Amino acid sequence: MDLTLIQGGRKTGLSKWFLRVPALLYVTLMILVPLIVIVEDGFRAGLSGLIHQISVPIAQHAILLTLWTAALMTLINAIMGLATAYVLVRYEFPGKQLLNAIVDLPLSIPTLVTGVMLVMLYGPQSALGAFLSEKIGLDIIFAPPGIVVALLFISFPFVVRTIQPVLMNLDLTQEEAAATLGAKPWYTFRKVVLPTLLPPLLSGSLLSFSRAVGEFGAVVIVAGNIPLKTQTAAVYVLGAVESENRLGASAVSLLLLTIAILVLMTANGIQKAWENRHEN
Repeated sequence: MDLTLIQGGRKTGLSKWFLRVPALLYVTLMILVPLIVIVEDGFRAGLSGLIHQISVPIAQHAILLTLWTAALMTLINAIMGLATAYVLVRYEFPGKQLLNAIVDLPLSIPTLVTGVMLVMLYGPQSALGAFLSEKIGLDIIFAPPGIVVALLFISFPFVVRTIQPVLMNLDLTQEEAAATLGAKPWYTFRKVVLPTLLPPLLSGSLLSFSRAVGEFGAVVIVAGNIPLKTQTAAVYVLGAVESENRLGASAVSLLLLTIAILVLMTANGIQKAWENRHEN
């Protein structure tokens, strides 16, 4: 019997290594090695060289444009994503299943196709684009608003799908008690529902921000890649590569990578803290 246990332990140990080694090797080759390469190349001229590359006026403008458009998109998506998730969970209406499926559509559509769709809808040749430009003075395509609209489209599912399962599993006892005591729906939502949804809301919003910072396909179509006007950081990297400015491309890429990692770590920390509190 002892021999069987020993043999079983050996088999278990071998099976663990059989699973771990390919997984670790794959992660190393596909993720860690590229990260190490971009870090090494970004610091090829030292820290001062990296700072100089991201401080160039064109690069600086592209980075700031990326950050503020992504931040504005995140704020809008947080509000509308929360509202959409609440409607999908708490209300029944015709076409609900279709709407629920459409929410995930931006994840399956190529981002270049997203850009083309937005140009066809809001471009100066379209009726809506011409109306907004001539009557309101609002240019969508080849302007920062187009970047925000594109980011809203591609990042919308992150907030909805982060909040939706939490809302579905929410205990209705406290809401029913508040209603029994005469609390109005909006007051109940603010005091009872919203505090529970804040962690997943923040987590989903940060995920959408991280996704938006590195977006290229849709943005390059709707923004037009105009330096010091509509050129985002990801598009700047492409221009730097094409102009053989490898150091500039690596420096800006490293900055975007750092921002994305910090945001993802924050989102994961919020999610884990919420799960731990929920379990306890």
